[in-house]
Amino acid sequence: MKDVQSEIDTREIPLHKVGIKELLYPIRVLDRKNKYQSTVAKVNMFVDLPKEFRGTHMSRFIEVLERHRNTMAIQNIEKILNEIRKAFSASTSHIELRFPYFLKKKTPVSGIESYMNYECALIGLKNERKFDLIVEVSIPIHNLCPCSKEISKEGAHNQRGIAKISVRMKKLVWFEELINVAEVSASAPVFSLLKREDEKYITEKAYENPRFVEDVAREIALLLKKDNRIKWFRVEVENFESIHNHNAYACVESNGI
Repeated sequence: MKDVQSEIDTREIPLHKVGIKELLYPIRVLDRKNKYQSTVAKVNMFVDLPKEFRGTHMSRFIEVLERHRNTMAIQNIEKILNEIRKAFSASTSHIELRFPYFLKKKTPVSGIESYMNYECALIGLKNERKFDLIVEVSIPIHNLCPCSKEISKEGAHNQRGIAKISVRMKKLVWFEELINVAEVSASAPVFSLLKREDEKYITEKAYENPRFVEDVAREIALLLKKDNRIKWFRVEVENFESIHNHNAYACVESNGI
C-alpha cells in the first residue's frame, strides 16, 4: 500500500512535535512496597518531524508503548525514548505519562487501612545531546489558616489543598518519599477513610499546626534541599479556599537544572 505519511513535503516547515496525545493505556510502575503496581496512564508521545516529511506513523508509538507497558519504571524511560527515536529516525523524542498511584494508608487512631490515590507523572525528553526526566506527584493536603486562628475567638477556617512536587533526580527518589515530604509539611495529611476518633485527631492536629500555602511551599523546599539525590525541584501549593471566592497559591523553584 502507498505510504502517504512518507511523501515529500515542499512547504519547508519542520514540526517540533508530532505524535499521539491523551491515550489511556494500562501500565505497570514501580511500587516501593509491592515492587510493581498496575494502573492506567494518560499518555502523550511525540517526535520532531523534519521539513521534508509530510507526516509520521502513529502506530509505531503504540508498538513501543506496548513493548514496555509492564516495566514502566523510571530507570527505563531513557531506553523507551531511544526506541522512539530509532523507530522514527527522529532527533528528539518526548513521553508524558500521567497516572493515579495508590497507597494503603492507616488511620492515625483507629488504625483502619484504606487506599489513597495520588496523581503522578513521568515527563521525559531525549535528543542527541541530553536526556531529561521530570518526576511529578500531586499530594492532597489539609491546611488551617494561621491568620484565622489568631483573630478568632473560637475555631479557624481550614481547607483541602494540593501540593505538587516536580523533581529532577540523580538517584531514584520514590513517589512515597515525595508524598511524605508534602504531608509532613502541611497542617495535616488527608485520608480516604476516617472514623470519629480519627477526625478528632486530624482536626486538633491541624489546629495546633496552622500553615499558609507559603509555609507549606517553604517547608517542602527545605526538605527537598536536604536530599542529595535531587538536583532540581519545583513546588506548587494550592488551597481550595473555604471562605474566599478564590484559591490561594504559592510556588518555589530551585536554581539547579
